[in-house]
Amino acid sequence: MEWTTVETADGAKLSVRLFKPAAPVEDAEDVAVVLVHPYTILGGVQGLLRGMAQGLAERGHRAVTFDMRGAGRSTGRASLTGSSEVGDVVAVCRWVADTLKPRSVLLVGSSAGAPIAGSAVDKVDQVVGYVSIGYPFGLMASILFGRHHDAILKSEKPKLFIMGTKDGFTSVKQLQNKIKSAAGRVDTHLIEGAGHFQMEGPAFDTQMVDLIVNFIKSLPK
Repeated sequence: MEWTTVETADGAKLSVRLFKPAAPVEDAEDVAVVLVHPYTILGGVQGLLRGMAQGLAERGHRAVTFDMRGAGRSTGRASLTGSSEVGDVVAVCRWVADTLKPRSVLLVGSSAGAPIAGSAVDKVDQVVGYVSIGYPFGLMASILFGRHHDAILKSEKPKLFIMGTKDGFTSVKQLQNKIKSAAGRVDTHLIEGAGHFQMEGPAFDTQMVDLIVNFIKSLPK
């Protein structure tokens, strides 16, 4: 793995970590995966995504994690609603596209990282799809993140929403009601009995990697 720094359009310097496959993996698509960590204000940092990134590299995908502004080693200040952080995601995706030159990029957002990533999906041409892990669609969370909903729901790019059936921020019904209006291809995967914060833990890393890799394989070539 390698560390680097990516500068955003407004001057924040982001700490970025690249996970590479140790050796080529047969049948692996040349799709790089950018992972967006949970809410900085509640302690979200890129280290929470390390297990998933390592798992994706083992399956043949270059995976990138980074600290959003105000998290970990990155400069700048976190915003309450994740509005400034959309620019962080865009900057990292553009760096991946220009520097690593994969065929395409998949965006994965965990918890509050999901709405932030969703707002960036259509801002970078090389992004071909989106995976959300525990998107906070519920009423209380929507006070903070509701401004992000339209961007991902109106995007024509393929989307996969992964959620635990015991998610404390979003009920299964709330998820289903939200995605009814979504454009393009929309897949959901419900994990029976899993809570919101459980899914951020290492116990689910392997399952998340499987779901992400299978979603990549299903995307148009």
